[in-house]
Amino acid sequence: MLLTFRAYDEGAAFCYTLPRQQGLDRVVISSEQTHFRFMADHAAWAAYSAQGQYSRVPLSKLKDNCERPLTIEIGGGPFVAVAEARLVDYARMRLSPAAGQSHTLVSSLGGKVEGRTPLVTPWRVIMPADSPGGLLERNYLMLNLNEPCAIEDTSWIKPGKVIREVTLSTRGGKACVDFAVKHNLQYVEYDAGWYGPENSDASDATTVTLDPARSKGPLDLHEVIAYAGQRGVGIILYVNHKALERQLDGILPLYEKWGVKGVKYGFVNVGSQRWTAWLHHAVRRAAEHHLMVDIHDEYRPTGYSRTYPNLMTQEGIRGDETKPSNSLTLAILFTRMLAGAGDNTICYYDARVDRNASHAYQLAKAVCIYSPWQFLYWYDRPGDSPRRLGGAGGSQNTIGDEPELEFFDHVPTVWDDTKVIHGKIGEYAVIARRSGEEWFIGCMNSKEARKLDVPLDFLKRGRKYVAHIYSDDPAIQTRTHVRMDRFLVDSGTTLKAAMTARGGQAIRLVPATREEALRYPKY
Repeated sequence: MLLTFRAYDEGAAFCYTLPRQQGLDRVVISSEQTHFRFMADHAAWAAYSAQGQYSRVPLSKLKDNCERPLTIEIGGGPFVAVAEARLVDYARMRLSPAAGQSHTLVSSLGGKVEGRTPLVTPWRVIMPADSPGGLLERNYLMLNLNEPCAIEDTSWIKPGKVIREVTLSTRGGKACVDFAVKHNLQYVEYDAGWYGPENSDASDATTVTLDPARSKGPLDLHEVIAYAGQRGVGIILYVNHKALERQLDGILPLYEKWGVKGVKYGFVNVGSQRWTAWLHHAVRRAAEHHLMVDIHDEYRPTGYSRTYPNLMTQEGIRGDETKPSNSLTLAILFTRMLAGAGDNTICYYDARVDRNASHAYQLAKAVCIYSPWQFLYWYDRPGDSPRRLGGAGGSQNTIGDEPELEFFDHVPTVWDDTKVIHGKIGEYAVIARRSGEEWFIGCMNSKEARKLDVPLDFLKRGRKYVAHIYSDDPAIQTRTHVRMDRFLVDSGTTLKAAMTARGGQAIRLVPATREEALRYPKY
């Protein structure tokens, strides 16, 4: 057996290789006994499913099958994440207490592993940093532990913002396309129900056959696809794992022929070697037909999108549709998000937002929670969408004309640089990300009101910027109560982010024109 170690500034990783040798053509691995031993009973942020609740517990109180990445707070620093990378054709690793050994975790595989030699395991990864934000800043290590891009021409792979069509109708689809054009969104997604009841083995994903429990339609999907294509908007289709497993080789070339741009894989099986291998096979097959992919529900990434960048995003996250508390989302940011992109399904007008977060906080999520396909307005519909048809999740929310929506219009989904200015697990985060010459800052807060300094020393020296600031203000007479301010700032400016309990701020920093430098007041 060979051990391979890699050491980087960002962390360390190791894997096992069983080389080809006499009498060992095939192997069956029943368990793996990789131990991660710590010097004391440190606090860890544990969850036991990919969409589970996080809690802060000492290592001695961890239960079996804890999710990875596992973020651990070592008293006095640093923070450490134990993770897995390059999981392609192997059983998933989770972490369990090692019997009879204090402060020690052992790898727990999601089933046996079978294969021919040479057999190489995924990477087992240790990432240290002085702060939780430091871990998030260097999570690209997970990508870099995977094989280089295997797709020769990637010009068809395009990130962007997505609106879900909630009525499953032709008119609703065209209304979403028009909204996307007006508001700089790139995709419209048709979710469960467009080809029949998603959990029925009788539903045929090669047909457009509405689930009557979800919509009475009518839906001419091909008309919507053509309408969208003429306006530079792509269509994404949801397909449940039941149809995927039966029809994968038929639906992918068919959807390419239809002009579909991507597929959302729903309720996929995860954990075992069989389903891990099948799912990554399904990503590769999609690439053969120029289809991008979003994987739901329990799948967590380990960096395969470096090798197949048509894997745009995935769930494996307690997203907005599950009504997470602010504390949970701010724990996810420094635990789950270390693994890679997360499809958080950002809500905006839905009532669950008012219960758990302010609207400025919701704007900030588009910066803080990274996803090359960023779903916005998850339960909402444009004003031209039919009102008589029910919405997904029983929603009837209509997108308004609140002026702060310009932030969603402008925010990109991929970035050139990331800086975590403040971060405390479960409590608050201030994250700045750059796209070209513009910077976007997301400020998210949990249970207690607080004010945080936001120094802008990352801006280019000698250059003026206009800061577009979106903050919560109950005095603003809109249903979202978001205040908009514009100031002139530079690299010597320190913003004061005042946030209410469960509130936030979103900030866009744009190089100032000569006219703007004279028009806006200095901060």
